Amino acid sequence: MKLEVQLTLSSGKKLRSVELERSADRWKITLDGKPVDADAVEITPNTLSVLLDGQSYEVRISPSPDGVLRIQTGLEEFTAEVSDPRAWRGRRHGTLEAEGRQQVLAPMPGKVIRVLVKAGDKVEAGQGLLVVEAMKMQNEIRSPKGGTVERLQVKEGQPVNAGEVLGWVE
Repeated sequence: MKLEVQLTLSSGKKLRSVELERSADRWKITLDGKPVDADAVEITPNTLSVLLDGQSYEVRISPSPDGVLRIQTGLEEFTAEVSDPRAWRGRRHGTLEAEGRQQVLAPMPGKVIRVLVKAGDKVEAGQGLLVVEAMKMQNEIRSPKGGTVERLQVKEGQPVNAGEVLGWVE
């Protein structure tokens, strides 16, 4: 998997272009086109310990609703925009939108506690389709794209497994 990251200073000045590529248990990092010797370990959620050219840095990452990451290390603050070449390129309202007929899958095992739409309903990308309860938490399952609900395969009260097809949006 190869990710492209654009780093920007808090002042708005474009700073660096970073490419991350996973190889075995390490990340291969390229900074502005040049390979970099670095190692990163997640020490707590959203906090990394990064060893870069023999220097150790603690990096805190805060995701924001617009998809941009806020990164803080020491007194420096950056924003990072990450793009995955495999991701869908179409954007609408700040979210990625898939194209064509899309399956809606259960992200975790649980129980369908509420169905919010029915077959034939028009939906927007990111609109809630149903609610699955897992470990006493309610998780709204959203539409991957704008379109029409083709079919739902589940009913309220039905248990579901992770990865199970819940329905389709066309």
